[in-house]
Amino acid sequence: MDAGEFLGLQSTHNPHRWYLPVVPGIATAGRFLFGGCGLGAAIVAMERVLDRPVVWATAQYLSFAMVDEVMDIDVTVASHGHFTSQARVVARVGDREILTVNAALGSRPTPVDRGWGAAPLVPRPDECPQRHNRIVDEQLAGSIMDRLDIRLAVGAQWEDFPHAGTADGTSALWVRLPNIDISAASLAILGDYVPYGIAQALGHWTRSNSLDNTLRTIRIVASEWVLLDIAVHGVNQGFGHGRVHLWSEDGVRLGTASQTAIVREIE
Repeated sequence: MDAGEFLGLQSTHNPHRWYLPVVPGIATAGRFLFGGCGLGAAIVAMERVLDRPVVWATAQYLSFAMVDEVMDIDVTVASHGHFTSQARVVARVGDREILTVNAALGSRPTPVDRGWGAAPLVPRPDECPQRHNRIVDEQLAGSIMDRLDIRLAVGAQWEDFPHAGTADGTSALWVRLPNIDISAASLAILGDYVPYGIAQALGHWTRSNSLDNTLRTIRIVASEWVLLDIAVHGVNQGFGHGRVHLWSEDGVRLGTASQTAIVREIE
């Protein structure tokens, strides 16, 4: 299954317009579209319009698309060169703008294929405990979280909160999207975890809403599990900033995501 099928993205008679029914399976327990799924849907739409892979994409989140609403996704090709295209998406529910996405797509013929850095040393997925849910399972039934297999590699379970927080702002999760091919769109879904990392870094539960989500793809390879190497850079004046490196099981850096979120303290 590809990410478009997982998300339920639908085409129309207009090749530049797509639509996404917001169903529980791509929504949070709060019954609004999971931000990574919104960016993922925009990436799929752009890649299908241009028949080129996304290199970089950034979403700005403006409003919430709720379960049972339908989000229209309009693709505009701003520039189309021999190897590189620039495109944008505006996604709306009716007259309400939900998110905008800007992206670059393409690939260039080059013999260079190198990467730097290494994945953090963490236990394998089968050696890590299942990440416990903060809320009761009944509230998660059918949501995006019900479709993800998440293992805690570095960090605390919710029942261990509050604690002193982390010295370096880092945490890590192994995540599996069952039967979904690794792609820019599936990485966009998995990259939306800086808000989770903020709570881990602070040592107590915070409700954070993403203002943006940026994905940079590096190398797409098959991997059953993806390691989310999360680092929070700082929280100040009600906003938190951080990044997520995405690694394959074999230690290949698939991509990197970054986010800023509104941090609402919950005591």
